[in-house]
Amino acid sequence: MSNEKTESLFITDADLAALASDLIAAGTRVVAPVPSGDDEGRTHYRALSSADRFALDGPLPCGSLKEFFLPPTEVLLRWRRDQGKVEVDPAPPDAPATVILGAAPCDVAGPPVVDRVMDWDFRDEPWFARREATVVIARACPGRDASCFCTAVGLSPSSTRGADIMLSPTGESGGGHAVRVLTDKGADLVKRHRARFGAARGAAGAERLAAEAESRVAGNLDIDPRAVRSWLAANFDHPLWRRLADRCHGCGACAAVCPACHCFDIVDEPDGTDHGARRRNWDMCQFSLFTLHGSGHNPRQTQSARIRQRVMHKFSIYPERFGEILCTGCGRCARACPGGMDLPEILRELQRLAGGKSTAGGA
Repeated sequence: MSNEKTESLFITDADLAALASDLIAAGTRVVAPVPSGDDEGRTHYRALSSADRFALDGPLPCGSLKEFFLPPTEVLLRWRRDQGKVEVDPAPPDAPATVILGAAPCDVAGPPVVDRVMDWDFRDEPWFARREATVVIARACPGRDASCFCTAVGLSPSSTRGADIMLSPTGESGGGHAVRVLTDKGADLVKRHRARFGAARGAAGAERLAAEAESRVAGNLDIDPRAVRSWLAANFDHPLWRRLADRCHGCGACAAVCPACHCFDIVDEPDGTDHGARRRNWDMCQFSLFTLHGSGHNPRQTQSARIRQRVMHKFSIYPERFGEILCTGCGRCARACPGGMDLPEILRELQRLAGGKSTAGGA
């Protein structure tokens, strides 16, 4: 991707819906937030069948964008035995041309963070094929609730990281969005659909709304990530982990909805007596089987060890290796946890233990 561009435009709500219709008609997969059945209080990222289904002003979708780059399960290769010989056929590429429309900045920032590990000691071709085939149109977030903490991990409700185009509501009575074209992929999409975009306007309103959203989210949590990382490195056996484990069900919901969690397992599965497939499936560090060895030994036998690993991976291990916090502050883990495991609350406690300043959100 190129460096950030400076082109600014405007798009009305009607033209945004028309743009989605144009893309769908051209055979492009358009992914956007859509209402969850009869429950208007929940949304999910889904491929649109028509442009009238997406809901940009709804709640944060229950799941992240991760599944569109790293599917919950996918075939890597197929094999067949024939008279003592094994034939192996790599799975064909599965990277349809896709436009993600109206995604939250905390979701859009997830794939660039995960890029680091996907191109570390081995390049994950399925991941990057989908990344290359996707144009991301993000939409500035209003700062949804007390679980949001993107500002505490270096982002903001109007962060452009990972976006090709950024939409920012202007607050005008007729609706519409200020548009920033950020990359070559974004510029190419605008060029192909130029009639849907107008001259720039509404910048002042967009900036005002962005400032209000950032102030709202910043009031939820304020931490020093370096202080937290130092404390984690020095307190491997702290009693905190056992206290947290009392609330953890080990269900993996937190990792399933996270934009940045990326752990997976690879298994060979028979589909018949003489053929089968090698599949990659999501896996979760909170599962007791996640680190179980074939010998029966498990280096993380307790839930407290697994909770510690999850927090340390995000805020100590990944930053040490890649210079990135493995978290975008979306707050989904807190919303999804059946045991009330609240990551902002945990980070607030870590900040306190690290001897840092008093933090927001009731510390």
